[in-house]
Amino acid sequence: MTTVTEARQHLGRIGVWLNNALTATAPADEQRRALARIEQLGYGSAWTGESTGGRDIFAKLGIWLAATDRLVIGSGVATMWARPGITMAAGAATLAEAYPQRFVLGVGVGFPRQAASVGRQYGRPLTRLREYLDEMDTQPEAALTPSAPRAEIPYPRVLAAVGPKMLALAGERADGAHPYASPVATTAQARAILGPGKLVIPEQLVIYHRDPAQALARAREYRAQSLSALQVIGGAAGSPYGRNLIRLGYTAEQVNTVNDTVIDAIMAHGDESAIATRLREHLAAGADHILINPVAPDLSTTVDILERLAPAVLHL
Repeated sequence: MTTVTEARQHLGRIGVWLNNALTATAPADEQRRALARIEQLGYGSAWTGESTGGRDIFAKLGIWLAATDRLVIGSGVATMWARPGITMAAGAATLAEAYPQRFVLGVGVGFPRQAASVGRQYGRPLTRLREYLDEMDTQPEAALTPSAPRAEIPYPRVLAAVGPKMLALAGERADGAHPYASPVATTAQARAILGPGKLVIPEQLVIYHRDPAQALARAREYRAQSLSALQVIGGAAGSPYGRNLIRLGYTAEQVNTVNDTVIDAIMAHGDESAIATRLREHLAAGADHILINPVAPDLSTTVDILERLAPAVLHL
């Protein structure tokens, strides 16, 4: 059985992406309680991201794995700027050995500000990530000792990818792709580029409210906040996600403003039925596993939303 086949079996259809701003600050005990609830609800996986200088993602995910019994845990993503490639490979192998078939490594090139924070030049993202994967995969023999041999336990590796070239790299050098902040069209494009033998695991932002008008209002508010944050890196249209939307036919004006067309494309907003409909669209477009990312002020409220959604989404 291949790594991809095993991953599909253990992941199921629906998982959870927990906001990095919350997992970077919430106490460990609070995270343990949240992960135990997510597992009890029946979701297949839980993922989160990482920022340079914050909590180490392998330590954080180790806490999550220890707090649960069957939940698959993923990095969405571990940033290449936080550690050398040889250290990334060693950290992933350690968790995979300790928790067989329960860990997925997501790797990404991140943002220029992350590279700058550790005194590195961002360069060309595709080239930099390819070089980093080389570093992960060709560990120097001098680093291997009888007490620390090269790990042989397989684990799935996916790349943060939304554009065609990065998706092609995911097909060449990984077990699949983890598109973030992207519409269903990106899921379809990922499946077309990767083919049937690779994983497609999109993240889906969710604004949950049973009143559609309230849900849209909250989505607009969240989009405005996101646009303000993206000004730090040169505007939404200059981000990888903005460039992806423009490639898909959205205008720079739509991407750079609080535009309902873009909101509808990248956010699932509304009640249980509306959220379930969007997830079905991802599955029809070729997703193996979809990560629900609810917008909420804290982890407890996040899991409350997941509990309300569970009856509608866990049997898709």
